[in-house]
Formats: sequence, C-alpha cells, structure tokens
Amino acid sequence: MKAKVLVVEDEEALALLAAAYLEREGIECHICGSGEEARIAFRGGSFDLVLLDINLPGMDGFEFLQELRLTSSVPVMVVSARESDEDVITGLSTGADEFVSKPVAPRVLAARVRALLRRSRIGSQPAGPRKTSSFGPFILDFDACMLSMGGKRVPLSAREFDVLAFLVDNPGKTYAAQDIYERVWGQRFGDATTVGVYIQRIRKKIEIDPGQPERILTLKGKGYRFNLEAFEGGA
Repeated sequence: MKAKVLVVEDEEALALLAAAYLEREGIECHICGSGEEARIAFRGGSFDLVLLDINLPGMDGFEFLQELRLTSSVPVMVVSARESDEDVITGLSTGADEFVSKPVAPRVLAARVRALLRRSRIGSQPAGPRKTSSFGPFILDFDACMLSMGGKRVPLSAREFDVLAFLVDNPGKTYAAQDIYERVWGQRFGDATTVGVYIQRIRKKIEIDPGQPERILTLKGKGYRFNLEAFEGGA
C-alpha cells in the first residue's frame, strides 16, 4: 500500500518538484497551496505524512500545525526558508517531527521523507503478540505507535512517541540528551538540545504538573530518567 503525503507549499514549482521526486519513490502526493486548503484536504482523507511550508498565504504553517495537532499525530516535516533558532524551536514545540531548511535538494528531501515514514512504521504491523507497556493510567502500544489513557488516545507526534518509547523501554536509567538524540534520531551529529523540546511536550501530556515533573525526571548534569515509581497508584 502506497504511503500518502500531503504537500503544503504555496510555490507551485517547488511543490511539483517535491511531488515528482516523491512519486518516483512510489509515494502518492496531494498538493495544497495554503493552510486553508490543507485543512479541507485533511478533513476529506487520511495522510501518512505532511510536508509543510511555514510562509503560506492566510493561515501560516505554524497555525495549521497547531490546529492539526489537536486531532492528529500524523508525522509532520516542516520545510522552510525560515531557519532561525526561534523558528525551529517554534516548529518543534508546536508539533513538527522534523525541521528542514530550504533550499534542500529534492533527492535529499525524498530520502528524509522515506526515513520519517520508516520510523513511523507505515504499513508495517508485526504479527504475533503486541508489545505494550502500562504505567499508571497509561498504556503505550509500541506496535501501533499509540499512547492511551483510560481507553482514550493521547495525541503524540511520531517523534514524541519515539522519545517516550525509548524512555519507557529503559525505566530507571538516566540518559544524556546526546545519548537520546543518537539512539532515537539515529544520528551522531546534530542539535541534541532538540531532545529537551520533545521532553517538555511529552511532560505536558503525562505529568500531573508539567512544571514540577515527577515522571520524566531531569538530573542536573546527567540527563533524563523515566521514573516508573511515580505512576504507582494510577494517579
């Protein structure tokens, strides 16, 4: 089954070029020139990944992403000429899984899309018993890439899930941001401070008080630890 990508880009030539390279890889593409069009397209169908520009007419990319994350955990790759630290942090904090700076070679973009789709386990549900982990009121389904609480799904982006799954799979162990970056992102070089952004986003979804975290601890000078004991009693 083909993966389906929503390309949200107001520069038609760039959108068509990206779509052409993705379709060579067997990926189906749907192009929208604005956030409003993308909103309609998303309501009318399902997508496996969103390629999102930020500078859009009307609703900008950040606004679309913020709205999207209220209802969907679909992987989102921001592709933008805006590359300041503030823009990258805003994109990741709002719910993007990756932030790619323009200009980017179409072949490189296609490779990044394939990698993100692969990490999101598109179309690959393993046979046999499902791997799950329960902590307090939460259940993390590793195979379905889903977190639920009381039978209701807790929205997580693909990267949020990957970070949480890594920590849950290693309870009680402390990992530096660089270690998490290398293991989850699969890259040795990059901005490991990105890990902190995702930790903060995950805390907002699983902590009783994100400002006073007890479930994902920060150990000064050492890193992050998933504290399973903090979930005892189901609170």
